[in-house]
Amino acid sequence: MKRRTSFKKNAGAALALAFLSLTISCSDDNMPNVEPQQKTIAAIVSDNSSYSLLKSAVVKADLAETLSGTGPFTVFAPNNEAFMASGITQEAINSMAAADLKDLLLYHTLTSKVTAANVPAGPNAEVTSANGDKLYLTKDSRGVFVNGWKVTSADMAASNGVIHAVERVLMPPKGTIVQMAQANANLTYLVAAVLRASQGSTNVAQVLSAEGNLTVFAPSNQAFIDAGFPTIASIQSADPDTLASILTYHVLAARAFSSDLSNGQSLTTVNGGTLMVALGSQATVKGNGNEMPSVITSFNMLATNGVIHLIDRVLLP
Repeated sequence: MKRRTSFKKNAGAALALAFLSLTISCSDDNMPNVEPQQKTIAAIVSDNSSYSLLKSAVVKADLAETLSGTGPFTVFAPNNEAFMASGITQEAINSMAAADLKDLLLYHTLTSKVTAANVPAGPNAEVTSANGDKLYLTKDSRGVFVNGWKVTSADMAASNGVIHAVERVLMPPKGTIVQMAQANANLTYLVAAVLRASQGSTNVAQVLSAEGNLTVFAPSNQAFIDAGFPTIASIQSADPDTLASILTYHVLAARAFSSDLSNGQSLTTVNGGTLMVALGSQATVKGNGNEMPSVITSFNMLATNGVIHLIDRVLLP
């Protein structure tokens, strides 16, 4: 009798356990799938140590509240490595005026949600950023590019939009090609050459200031010195038409970011000549009259009427 009673107790317990398991299982099946709540763009940047420089800039620019708002926004976000590669340190951020930082960060922002799949193919499709300046987007088999710089990680979802990591800080244009050259201490020889060339039959300064889309491969001061112009005075005494022929050989009648250049590409300049591009451990461009190619030392300096690439050798037709 004791054995039978024990058997009944065990059977009853097993039946109760099975019923409880079935009840829980049915209850779980009926529960809705609740997605974890996404963070805002500001919170994602704040919580990621790789974006500490961007966070510092956002805080100083007083944009944390904006990027925590409803949006939606798209932010092209440079991480710490991108800031450093662009020459912008924490000290540089500290020294910038809050208004300038705000303008810079809003240039990285769109006032709509644009995932990588919805980026226009372009090339260089023009969109307006939150600060009112233009960004140029390209999507192809290599990925997404903004002003020539690659998106290194796309579609980080936020509750108020999306973040795309980009490999450099995007610098808004600060003037025409001529104005940007005048503001660059490493291009004083080029500016002198443009002014001297404009005294001949071709007004090169007017060409480089005109509205439109241009690309200029801009030789550094040292490049002019190496080409036989040891001083600015030597440039000012050169034949204007000879200088004009050389300078217009450095200009393309289209905007060509680094993302638009390919290995072995032939480029036609505004004076009718051709340049040859080579992409390897370094990016180079070579003129027909050059024994050695010129190294492109700095890319994608955006102007209101085009883009500038710095080079270390004067290109010869």
